[in-house]
Amino acid sequence: MNELLTAAIEAHGGSARWRDLTRARATLVSGGRLFAVKGLPQDPEPREMTVLLHEERASVRPFGAPDQRTDFTPGRVSIDKADGRVVAARENPRSSFAGHTLETPWDPLDRAYFNGYALWTYLTTPFLLAMPGFTVTGIDPWQEGNEPWQGLRATFPPGIASHSTHQDFYFGPDHLLRRHDYRVDVAGGLAAAQYVYDYVEADGITLPTKRRAYSLDATGHPVPDDVMVSIDLSDIHFS
Repeated sequence: MNELLTAAIEAHGGSARWRDLTRARATLVSGGRLFAVKGLPQDPEPREMTVLLHEERASVRPFGAPDQRTDFTPGRVSIDKADGRVVAARENPRSSFAGHTLETPWDPLDRAYFNGYALWTYLTTPFLLAMPGFTVTGIDPWQEGNEPWQGLRATFPPGIASHSTHQDFYFGPDHLLRRHDYRVDVAGGLAAAQYVYDYVEADGITLPTKRRAYSLDATGHPVPDDVMVSIDLSDIHFS
């Protein structure tokens, strides 16, 4: 395994602890300009998110109504009632984004798919980069003020849904994640940099509770007034 990835995994809780766990739950408050652009502005109400750690599956509730939740896997996404009745579902959901630009509106299933893969990616970083099918290589560090952040470029396997095939991860001197760069393929290839901070320890796993994804200028620097997505997590539990 890549030396930096090994150090990052240990800094975030270690591979031994990760293998003992199967799921994560957290309270989520999200927002940002992206959802308004897509015609689905986000309200500030907290929601409960659940992700499985060793397979790509995620759920958010409530979604669209107090008694509804999402059920996401890469091959299918649905909006379900609490009793299991299916409100709406889509097979092969990635195909519905063909030809989308940043301004193309999303429907609720598009939003549920985005929520699912994004939240799963964030709650399993950096551990997912050691899963079968991923390839990781070192890249030039990113200089943030006086601090150089070491970088990794990950190539995601076809079976994992995420923002884009190639994504960059930058780690501080303590080997904790600081910045995550990607293109949002389901939103016309928007280039974004997500900064993460306010770390906590939850059941042996160290993770950030705040994420802010910014659009980028021509030099790769974030546009500070353009928060595309914001995520605040609390009440986090791994089991």
